Amino acid sequence: MDRRTLASIVGGALVLAVALSSCAGGSSEPAAGGGSTSTAPQTSATPALVDDTRNAVDVEFTQNMVVHHEGAILMANMASRMASSSQVKALGERISAAQEPEIVTMKSWLVEWGEQSAAEVDMDGMDMGGMDMGGMDMGGMSQDDAMADLKSVDGTAFDRRFLELMIEHHRGALAMTATELAAGTNPQARALAQVISDAQTVEITEMDQLLQTLPIIDERSEEARP
Repeated sequence: MDRRTLASIVGGALVLAVALSSCAGGSSEPAAGGGSTSTAPQTSATPALVDDTRNAVDVEFTQNMVVHHEGAILMANMASRMASSSQVKALGERISAAQEPEIVTMKSWLVEWGEQSAAEVDMDGMDMGGMDMGGMDMGGMSQDDAMADLKSVDGTAFDRRFLELMIEHHRGALAMTATELAAGTNPQARALAQVISDAQTVEITEMDQLLQTLPIIDERSEEARP
């Protein structure tokens, strides 16, 4: 199952549940005008869609993968604006498009489980149930450092640095999904972990290949050489 299929299944189920909830009544508001009231029934409908089976690894995987995805999207959005290569721009757009609905899905799980988001949790105090916190950085570089690094370069140098950092970022995600698949119990979290693992393994190969096509930048002269 790929990311688009998972998003389609989850999204379709939510739409159906919201529609059934609306038909069942309980609200005096008219159905027309939908957008402003769509979030209210979603919470009440979600319990039927979210498996309550979970352990600490499932919760911490979900909390931290939300943060991890949000970091990837920040970098990907920068690439879609600043990359000099059309292929790197397209990759940035694809990463954002894939990970944004996954964030929505994972946040909905946390709400239904009655768990805090990662923003509400002291990250330093989390042991991740054995999950490698190295997944939250890029080869020792924090998210803030990575963003600053990307802002300091442009052209081909930007493209290369983005690919290098995103490869490290994806490898961190693979470490996180491996822990979830090994020790998590929630079937939906495990299924998403597998989707993320499969997709990001393919993207790492793609980024490695893109790196091979880009000129090497001599940092001393800032000139591209074959």
